[in-house]
Amino acid sequence: MTSSSDSPAARAHLDLRGAALLIVFSSVLGLNQSLVKLVNAGIEPMLQSGLRSACAALLLISFMALRERPMPLSHRYLGLGILNGLLFSGEFACLFLALEHSMVARVSLLFYTMPFFVAVGAHFLFPGERLTARRVGGLLLAVSGIALVLLGDREATASPTLLGDLLALAGAACWAGLTLVTRATRLKELPPDQNLFFHLVVSAIVLLALALLSGDGIRDLTPAIAAIFAFQVVVVVCLGFALWFWILSIYPVSVTASFSLLTPLFGVFFGAWIFEETLSAVFYAAIGMVCGGLVLINGRR
Repeated sequence: MTSSSDSPAARAHLDLRGAALLIVFSSVLGLNQSLVKLVNAGIEPMLQSGLRSACAALLLISFMALRERPMPLSHRYLGLGILNGLLFSGEFACLFLALEHSMVARVSLLFYTMPFFVAVGAHFLFPGERLTARRVGGLLLAVSGIALVLLGDREATASPTLLGDLLALAGAACWAGLTLVTRATRLKELPPDQNLFFHLVVSAIVLLALALLSGDGIRDLTPAIAAIFAFQVVVVVCLGFALWFWILSIYPVSVTASFSLLTPLFGVFFGAWIFEETLSAVFYAAIGMVCGGLVLINGRR
């Protein structure tokens, strides 16, 4: 266990360095949706997701071995850890398949509705996080924005995207379930790397097994696609989340949470830039409604 003298000094307010790091992290997560769609051209989505978890798990286990960190394999955590790993598998299976069937901008917006699912679940699980009138207003505003994306923007897209849209929402629900299980059970006792161990190891096994059943496998694996995949493993999964956990250890959670607004916006931007996706006025209105809902959900009482 790390002593208090080894821990980074906590800060009461977000400084310029923290804000810059949060913007970088949000932009990397927003870019990740486009990277997944690019790699889908060379590696089938389920196989890509499983390989990413497997490679990241090997790096994490190596790090834990070097730091002499224990593996969280006791019966106290094992069952719940496997449950979280299954939710993590569902989250990324849905996300990677959604990007196969829908535009990056739509998937980015719908996938990052996760805080709304968490807010509803937390209302029933945690007495101190009841839905206030302000939060209910945020939920209604966001749900209206989602309905606008699913129904009102259908004619503006080049091809039917309902399956991809629903998969993105299912992925957000799995992500929210994972968050709630961690917060409501003894898993909250574990440090981030030991929680991540369950996510990566279980999802690697599950997703690679599902990839074997799909039969698609490798499509057109070029050096460029292999490089993008390596970037995902090292920068997005390993370094990105290590940075996120470090930020959470020294800056107020209430402040850092508000930066989640930037991720879907970056996702929409990169999707429009890389894939030249044309977005309608209806979609931009939906972005405003969903982001407004996030502000109301995350805002202080």
